[in-house]
Amino acid sequence: MRSMISALVVIGAISTAAPVHAQTYSPDYPVCLHVWGRAEYYECGYTSMAQCNATASGRAAQCVPNPYLAYAAPPPVRASKRLRPVY
Repeated sequence: MRSMISALVVIGAISTAAPVHAQTYSPDYPVCLHVWGRAEYYECGYTSMAQCNATASGRAAQCVPNPYLAYAAPPPVRASKRLRPVY
């Protein structure tokens, strides 16, 4: 019984120690802020280049278009709200 528990603990430790890569770009916003420094990262949460440039001002950062926006799902098509005539 102890060997089985030990084996499960070892297998669990090995499976959680594997490196995991998070999604870098969010497909919800068209503009990303690429920030350099101790930690280099992308922050995709801007709706326009002007909004991103205002945030990047004075920082070691650059605004770039989101490369995954083109692959995002298109917005849903809403049905017309016009009433149809009843015959």
